[in-house]
Amino acid sequence: MTQLNDNPVVSNIPSYLNPAELGPWDIFLAQVERVLPYLGPLSVWVDTLRRPKRCLIVDVPIHRDDGSIEHFEGYRVQHNLSRGPGKGGIRFHPQVSLSEVMALAGWMTIKNAAIGLPYGGAKGGIRIDPKLYTTPELQRITRRYTSEIGLIIGPERDIPAPDVNTNEQVMAWIMDTYSVNTGTTRTGVVTGKPLALGGSLGRHDATGRGVYMMAREAMKRINLQMVGTRVAIQGFGNVGDAAARAFAEAQARVVAISEKDATIFNPEGIDPFTLGDHLQQGGALEDFPGVESISHETFWELDCEVLVPAALEGQIMIEEADKIQARLVVEGANGPTTPDADDILAEKGVVIVPDVLANAGGVTVSYFEWVQNASSFFWTESDIISRLDRALTDAFQTAWESAEAHAINLRTAVYEVACRRILEARSMRGLYP
Repeated sequence: MTQLNDNPVVSNIPSYLNPAELGPWDIFLAQVERVLPYLGPLSVWVDTLRRPKRCLIVDVPIHRDDGSIEHFEGYRVQHNLSRGPGKGGIRFHPQVSLSEVMALAGWMTIKNAAIGLPYGGAKGGIRIDPKLYTTPELQRITRRYTSEIGLIIGPERDIPAPDVNTNEQVMAWIMDTYSVNTGTTRTGVVTGKPLALGGSLGRHDATGRGVYMMAREAMKRINLQMVGTRVAIQGFGNVGDAAARAFAEAQARVVAISEKDATIFNPEGIDPFTLGDHLQQGGALEDFPGVESISHETFWELDCEVLVPAALEGQIMIEEADKIQARLVVEGANGPTTPDADDILAEKGVVIVPDVLANAGGVTVSYFEWVQNASSFFWTESDIISRLDRALTDAFQTAWESAEAHAINLRTAVYEVACRRILEARSMRGLYP
């Protein structure tokens, strides 16, 4: 068995791979392997986590607006269904791959179990750059993809949601296509829908709001005050934007925001509300008044207390980890930190709130939406935020207690809690036949 910073790494990972070259699925396997010593007799079931239950690869052909035919590759992976139906988003991105979708489904399995939701983990995606296609073309792509994966999704089977480059409108198209194909309106087939189609209040900002809530809980335990705390955020999409607004409302200072094409900095703080308006009106990030542009490399070494990676996976590797000065990293993105970078940050005393805990606000409110759809009874936004806060706070406390009891970092502790719940369910269900 190979070794990675004195932590056993699953033998499925080829020994010739440089840690920086690990794919998303390799990283997930490494994270699972690190929790094995804490699972006791349940470790005999660990292959349940190493092997996705179902991987579906589909061809998605459409007529483009000019009459030509183009094919796209789509995926839907159901990683584990021991605790309930699959749950996980669908992303449209040119770098979508089977390895990525498998890992994202695995992280959803862990995330749902860590929060205590009655779901397994799933994820989907289409390899496409949506900026290159018109809205009618994206609708045709979405509807054909939905028809292709319709065999395995459903309110009691697998419930998709928005992810990178997908939104309420995409979910509406999926819901309608599934409903047409099954002959009955099934609002519960997806979450993250428009309110007019059974969506939930509070869903849009739920992931970013959850990032803030998890940061708040971690800050309490490391004696870090919220007022005046300097926060740097990588990614200003739905998650980064909502998190920035929540931090600002709590009187923290958002001192830096980094996007793919630009990074801005102001030591006195950036107003995320005004910045959001600026971007919606077509302004560029670097043209926002009162900020200075800095390099992406400088972003990682900023003197700040809280760092929120809220873009894509694999952003914090060894080089970035060496630079980071923050006391707290709160992973708004899925899989932003590689295992080697994890070790470096731990050695530096940086506390990491892992993705499977930090960005669980979205799936938690998606669960609330699913429940509301099933009962046809809808809650107020204040009720939803209150329930979200309670669910995330309880999950954080359970993980923190595990970390203290086993003298392990928070990521391994979350995996200990989640894997134990998943494998207990697997063990009690037994094997068929």
